[in-house]
Amino acid sequence: MKSGKWFLVLLLGMVLVGLPLMNGNAKAADFNLTYSNFFPPTHFNGKLGDEWAKEIEKRTDGKVKITYFPGGSLLKGPAIYDGVLKGVTDIGMSCFAYTPGRFPALESLDLPMGYPTGYAASMTANDFLAKFKPAELDKVEILYIHAHGPGLLHMKMPINNLEELKGKKIRATGLSAKVVGALGGAAVGMPQGGTYEALQKGVVEGTFGPIEVLKGWKQGEVIKYTTDCFSVGYTTAMYIAMNKKKWDSMPADVQKVFEEVSREWVAKHAEGWDTADAEGREFSASLGNQFITLSDQESTRWAEAVSPVIEEYIKAKEAMGLPAKEYVEFIKASIKKYSKK
Repeated sequence: MKSGKWFLVLLLGMVLVGLPLMNGNAKAADFNLTYSNFFPPTHFNGKLGDEWAKEIEKRTDGKVKITYFPGGSLLKGPAIYDGVLKGVTDIGMSCFAYTPGRFPALESLDLPMGYPTGYAASMTANDFLAKFKPAELDKVEILYIHAHGPGLLHMKMPINNLEELKGKKIRATGLSAKVVGALGGAAVGMPQGGTYEALQKGVVEGTFGPIEVLKGWKQGEVIKYTTDCFSVGYTTAMYIAMNKKKWDSMPADVQKVFEEVSREWVAKHAEGWDTADAEGREFSASLGNQFITLSDQESTRWAEAVSPVIEEYIKAKEAMGLPAKEYVEFIKASIKKYSKK
């Protein structure tokens, strides 16, 4: 190659290397992280995950860069916890219930305790985490938890009483599957991502879930009735977890930002769940779907029917050496406290 061409190549290389230095906004991050979320990007939890990541980047002054993967684009919901554990993703949002048996203490949060709102459920979940610090979470860094509003029954046919529910195929997850069984239904386990198609094709006849799924996951299009069975309202606790090695690699000032932003986002998710529930009810009504209110007597029957689920949990977990009765009493008291707000 002639000397003139060598000079041009050298000059071009110098320009390319210098470009980032000339751009005041271009700053290499100290920590490049990935964040996996199974919620669709259009779902409020998908949006909140994105906003949380951007807020972390902003408050660390660019020291942290987070590449966000919503809608299960990197990892599906049931695979996210293992993905965080193994470093496939640095951060992940998913449900404890998607890996049954792995979180015996956290299972208590999902019991059918009659949660009235997403606010009460989310605040209770974080208070539980702070008080009991379950050892089952020691291998990851839990940044925060949130939990949906009362899980209700959404069906393709009207359900006014336990007799009408008997034998019906109901989609459920984790402990909610036991709730379905206690009420006389036939539980079919699957995450939210497959529920729309399962309802559409008749694989299941209904689903237990927060009313927000009727809009957030469009399930209002494939059901016709919602039974407001608040006396058995359960929740599903969801984690935002980080790979432990990645967390430990960050300096204290960066960790502090994660902690501060995460505390703020608990309230955002809590309020978001209740807003989404209201929107889900409105959306479903706009499609002509009907809402069934149980009589006081029938509501009591449903609560009595699921009480063995709670008793069975206490017995099984105390046999493992966990203070399960204390868990249940704490959660009931917390629900009562946050129901007043």
